[in-house]
Amino acid sequence: MPYTLRGRSMLSLVHHTERDLTYLLDLSRDLKRAKYAGTEQQLLRGKNIALIFEKTSTRTRCAFEVAAYDQGAHVTYIDPTSSQMGHKESVKDTARVLGRMYDAIEYRGFSQSTVEILAEYSGVPVFNGLTDEFHPTQMLADVLTMLEHARKPIHEISYAYVGDGRNNVANSLLLVGAKLGMDVRIAAPRSLQPTDDLVTMCKEFAGDSGATATVTDDIEAAVKGVDFIHTDVWVSMGEPVESWGERVHLLLPYQVTADLMASTGNPRTKFMHCLPAFHNAETVVGKRVAEQYPELANGIEVTEDVFESPANIAFEQAENRMHTIKAALVASLA
Repeated sequence: MPYTLRGRSMLSLVHHTERDLTYLLDLSRDLKRAKYAGTEQQLLRGKNIALIFEKTSTRTRCAFEVAAYDQGAHVTYIDPTSSQMGHKESVKDTARVLGRMYDAIEYRGFSQSTVEILAEYSGVPVFNGLTDEFHPTQMLADVLTMLEHARKPIHEISYAYVGDGRNNVANSLLLVGAKLGMDVRIAAPRSLQPTDDLVTMCKEFAGDSGATATVTDDIEAAVKGVDFIHTDVWVSMGEPVESWGERVHLLLPYQVTADLMASTGNPRTKFMHCLPAFHNAETVVGKRVAEQYPELANGIEVTEDVFESPANIAFEQAENRMHTIKAALVASLA
């Protein structure tokens, strides 16, 4: 029987094998080349995709919409105010309705259980655009970007995530690196590290793939020699700036600065961020934080000089969201 991902959901990558992920990365590269060459074929004509967004979005929404349109599919954008899901109608019932109208569903929101219920009851593939626990479509983009810049076999790539190690990006970077046999390191204060259950699971995956999965509070050891340094915002969506005090105290030593980049000892180390990034005081949030915490006036999780340097490949990373999401849609629906 031929290998296929047809009909598969993408909820966390926990149930995707190394072969699955390699297939999706290869397909992403093929589709990216075809788009640039003007030879892309529309494989999803006649398909309809529901995009459910309980959290605001720029890159995820745009990536799904452009990917679908490029492939000839139609999308319906459903924001928090235009759906009864969770208000007057249960997630289970919403899933059973949408599954009768759409060929696939994307969900970006809070609880991982919500996206899993949508997949269980809709009867169609469901794609996790972000939950509090996992960010799988971001991971495909991240790995594709690293492959494009490292110019070495995937098993030889090393990367470190520094910052709040409990969030969906840190969780997913640990998971995807462990699945793909990479050298992945999470550097975070002990109180902000991934859960023991996740670390145990990832170390088991690493044992199968030959990966090195490290969680530590020693940032210098974590970044030594790495090809890439990742970070993310220190506070999740919706948390008030007034509550940042303890987080700032814990995470300031993990700020990505020019000194931290240099401390890798690798002049080719690149900086990655899933965006948006608070690298100056030019946003509403950045300005409020700088007013309350002057030590962060030149950037919060990353400083302005790093973000505006040639080492920053976050915008290529952002573009690759579209190519890798397109691959996930094509693999599942075409």
